[in-house]
Amino acid sequence: MTDIAILVVEDNPDHRELTVLALRECCDPARIATASDGTDALDFLFGRGIHDGRDTRKQPRLVILDMKLTRLHGLDVLKAMRAHALTQSVPVVMLSSSTEKPELDSCYEAGANSVVRKSLDYDELRRKMRQVYDFWVTVNEANRNSRV
Repeated sequence: MTDIAILVVEDNPDHRELTVLALRECCDPARIATASDGTDALDFLFGRGIHDGRDTRKQPRLVILDMKLTRLHGLDVLKAMRAHALTQSVPVVMLSSSTEKPELDSCYEAGANSVVRKSLDYDELRRKMRQVYDFWVTVNEANRNSRV
């Protein structure tokens, strides 16, 4: 299996597909994994369920995490990541459609590295995903625990 650079966690299939399409313009598609909800994301990160046997020592360089997920809220996924040694240093960019400051602040309080507002305009989404990728995967020096 190819080492995963980015895990995209998005429960809306259309938003997930558009985000992945935008990321494919700058990242090898084989290095992008997706999760359809928070539970699936944690199973991937911790090597549980259908991901049993995945080498969890190799974590993604970046997790792009939707804030409002079904089954398990994005903030709960983030808190679980920050509480576990395997994932506590993996950078997390939260995606949110909210403009409410307290809601956005809650992302940082839970341990997000960045919060990006969702965009319904595909060109804007492409630009934002390029910037997220460029910074977190190519510019930022990854913590050794998250290096793939």
